[in-house]
Amino acid sequence: MRVLVYQTAFLGDLILTSPLLKSIHKTFPESKVHLLLRRGFEDVFKGFEFVSPIPVSKPFPLSLSRLVRELSPDIAISPHRSHRASLTLFLSRVPRRIGFDRAGFSFLYTDRVPHRFQRGLHEVERNLSLLKPLEGELTVIYDREPELPVPEIEVEKVLKKFSLKRPYVVVAPGSVWPTKAWLPEYYGEVIKHFSKKGFAVVIVGSKGDLPYCNKACEFSDRGALNLCGKTSLREFFSLVKGAELVISNDSSPVHVAVSVKTPVVEIYGATVPDFGFYPYGKGEVVQLEGLQCRPCGIHGGKRCPEGHFRCMVDLKPEIVIEKAEKLLSAI
Repeated sequence: MRVLVYQTAFLGDLILTSPLLKSIHKTFPESKVHLLLRRGFEDVFKGFEFVSPIPVSKPFPLSLSRLVRELSPDIAISPHRSHRASLTLFLSRVPRRIGFDRAGFSFLYTDRVPHRFQRGLHEVERNLSLLKPLEGELTVIYDREPELPVPEIEVEKVLKKFSLKRPYVVVAPGSVWPTKAWLPEYYGEVIKHFSKKGFAVVIVGSKGDLPYCNKACEFSDRGALNLCGKTSLREFFSLVKGAELVISNDSSPVHVAVSVKTPVVEIYGATVPDFGFYPYGKGEVVQLEGLQCRPCGIHGGKRCPEGHFRCMVDLKPEIVIEKAEKLLSAI
């Protein structure tokens, strides 16, 4: 049995497919799982020998369908809900194509699975529901644990490279969407709090997060090691794994932390936990309750539609610090 998974979305979405990948492997243990993903993410699942990554830069349906056709998969499964994914898999002539009913061009799938946002339903469970059409034909073995294979030797190598000693806390102030980013000055207060307690604090993020990360570092009176834009993907994973705690906006560092078993505090602004991207493990959620304007979008936006940005402005540092201390005391 040859299985292909299509997930060319952002890093966090990709990481949350790990339970789906592991479940496919346990259900079809003799099979290689081909994974279509964004170029640059090839090493995300390094260590999963059963996953064969296929990086793509611009997944145009016609050219990509030729590539998929050469692999001759028996089943294609797409957690990605784009028109492009549906069309590519259809043009690839994969006999069995499973996707969500709310995907673009979902009528091109042979099997459509309900996609819903509802309280208590995590993205991990939504992704795993894509295996339900197979249950009547074989025994599907589910593995619900998000996982990133990051060995301790990688962690030690990264700590040595950046002259970093434990214990330390990781903060991730950046976001692709400005309305999902907590205020840098508030992150600065959190950094100062943990520095005073004897923790080293490390700021992480991609090069695109530099404006947020640099400001957070400035507001902390340079009390953190700012590694934003200075690490590889695997080094970023290792830094998160070695940390005592991660504090992040609703973004990929949350899912990295969960997948390497590091406690995490997730800060919500424009989005809400009911979308299903809350910590699937040891974590705390921080959000401002009672605002009628939340959520203002599934992904957040460039600016607050109401013009006040209260969801983040009114979410003071002491609230996040209290949640963080609660997690640390439970370790």
